Amino acid sequence: MIVAMVFWIVAVIAVLAGAAVFWVNSMARATYALAASFVAVGVAVILMQQNYVGVVTILMMVMEMAVMGVYMVMFMGMNPALMPMSMVHDKRWALAAAVVTFVVLAAGILLIDWPSRHGAPAPDITVALGKALMGPQMLVMVVFSPVMVATMVSAIVLAASRTRYDRFGDDLKRRPADPQPGGVGR
Repeated sequence: MIVAMVFWIVAVIAVLAGAAVFWVNSMARATYALAASFVAVGVAVILMQQNYVGVVTILMMVMEMAVMGVYMVMFMGMNPALMPMSMVHDKRWALAAAVVTFVVLAAGILLIDWPSRHGAPAPDITVALGKALMGPQMLVMVVFSPVMVATMVSAIVLAASRTRYDRFGDDLKRRPADPQPGGVGR
C-alpha cells in the first residue's frame, strides 16, 4: 500500500516537473525541472523493483543536468541562464506536433496486435537487463567518463576570466594584491 502511494506521488511529480520544463521562463529553471522529473521517474522505476535501471536513470540524469548547468554558465554566464525566455518556440506547430505524436502512439498501443511471449524470463531480470544495456558499451563508458570530467573542469576553467591567483600576478609576488571583482555579496 505504501509503495503504491509513493509510486503515484512520484508519478505525479514526474509529470508536473516535466510540464514545468515548458512552463518556467529560464533555461536554468527548465534544467532543474527536467532533473526533478527524471529523478522522480528513477524513483518510480526503483519502486517497480528495477533497481539497476532506476539508479542508472537517476545518476545519468543528475550528471547530465550538472553538465548542462556548467555549459550554461560557461557560454552564457549565470544571469542570462536565469533571464526570462520561452522554452517553446512556434507554439502552434509544437502543439500540433505533440497532439499528432500522442494520437499516433496511442493508436499504435491500441490497434497493434502485440506478439505473445515466447520462452521464460531470465532468473535475475535486473542482471540480464544490465548486461543487455551496458555489456557491449562498458568500454565506451569507462573511456567516456574521464573525458566528460575533463570537459567539465575545462569548461569551468575557461568560464572564469580570472582566478584567485591572478590578483598576485604570474609569479604570485604582486603586493598589494589586486582584488578580484565580483563574487558573492559584491
